[in-house]
Amino acid sequence: MKIVLQNLTKAFPNRNKKAGGEVVAVNNLNFEIPDGKLIGLLGPSGCGKSTTLYMLCGLQKPTAGKIFFGDNDVTDLEPEHRGVGLVFQNYALYPHMTVKQNILFPLQNLKGADKLTKDVMLEKAQKAAELVQIDELMDRKPSELSGGQQQRVAIARALVKTPRVLLLDEPLSNLDARLRLQTREEIRRIQRETGVTTIFVTHDQEEAMSISDMIVVMKEGVVQQIGEPQRVYDDPENLFVAKFLGTPPINVFDGKISGGKLYIGEDEVLDVNVEGEHDVVVGVRPEGFVPDENGALRCELQNIEVMGRDCSVVSTHHASQKPTVRSIIDSDLNIKANDQGVIRFSLKKNKVFIFDRETEARIQF
Repeated sequence: MKIVLQNLTKAFPNRNKKAGGEVVAVNNLNFEIPDGKLIGLLGPSGCGKSTTLYMLCGLQKPTAGKIFFGDNDVTDLEPEHRGVGLVFQNYALYPHMTVKQNILFPLQNLKGADKLTKDVMLEKAQKAAELVQIDELMDRKPSELSGGQQQRVAIARALVKTPRVLLLDEPLSNLDARLRLQTREEIRRIQRETGVTTIFVTHDQEEAMSISDMIVVMKEGVVQQIGEPQRVYDDPENLFVAKFLGTPPINVFDGKISGGKLYIGEDEVLDVNVEGEHDVVVGVRPEGFVPDENGALRCELQNIEVMGRDCSVVSTHHASQKPTVRSIIDSDLNIKANDQGVIRFSLKKNKVFIFDRETEARIQF
C-alpha cells in the first residue's frame, strides 16, 4: 500500500496561555512511501515523528493537509476503517488475557460482513503467532513473558487482521541492547515475509539505518532529508543530518575557506573548488582520518582505545567544537604520536563535509 502525505500539518494549542498562539508539531510534510517498503521516521524527541504516526492511523486529526493510502483519501476516515496495525512503545497488552486471547481480540471485534468464524479466527491467530515465533507461548499471560516476547505478541496482534499498513512507535526502546538487536532483525524478517508497508518510528539512528529501506530525518516537525540510509549518511544535506547520523558521531570543527583551500584552525587540510572566503563548519566522519606523519591535520593524542578490529583514537584540536576528536582506525596500523604528543592525519575527501556557518546548509566542493 503506497502512502502519500500532502502538506500534512498538526498544530496544538499553546499550554502557555499568556504566550498564546499554537505549537506546530508537524509542519507541512510532503513525501511518498512506496508500497511494501519499511520506512524509518527518525529524529530526536519532540520532532513530530510519533504525531505523524498517529495522524496516519487516525488517532489524531491533521490541522491541514491530506493523507492518501493508494489512491484513497483517508484523512477523515475513522481509524478502524483504515486497515492499519499499530504497535505501541509500551506493548499495551491486556494483562488478564492469555497470548492467544490478546492476538484474537482484534478479530473478535469485527462486525457485519467482516465477522469471522471461530475456526478462521483461531487459524489466523496461530499463523500470526508462528510468524513472530511465539506459537509455544499461546497459553501464557503477559506477566509470564519477557519484554521481547511481549513485543512479539503486540506485533502478532497488529498483524492478525492482515493490515494494509503496519505502524511501529518506538517498539524497541524498552528492551535491553542485545534484545533490541534481535528484535529489530525479527521485525525486518516479518516485514519482508508479509510485504506490508511498514513505518518504524525511532530516535535511534542505528536502528533506523540497519532495517529501513528509506529513512525520513525530522527536526522540529520539518523533514530534513529523505533517502536510503547509506545515501543519507554519505551525503547529508545539512549539519543537523550529519550530526544525527553516525556512531561514533561526526567530528565538527570551526574552519574557513580561503584561496581554494580548506582550513581547520590553521591547518590547511584540503584543496576545494569553492571561490572566495568563507567561515564554515567542517564535519569529518570518524572513519575519515588516516594516520600520516606528513598529514596536514595536527591533533594532540589523548588515548587509544583498542576495540579488536579497530582502534578508537581520542585526541584534541583547538578548532574542534567538541572536547575530543574521535577517529576510527584499523588496529593493524601503527599509530603513534611524535615527541610533542602530536598525531597527524590526512583526511579522506569523501568523508569530509563543509557547511555554511550561518545556515548550516551543505557546501559542495
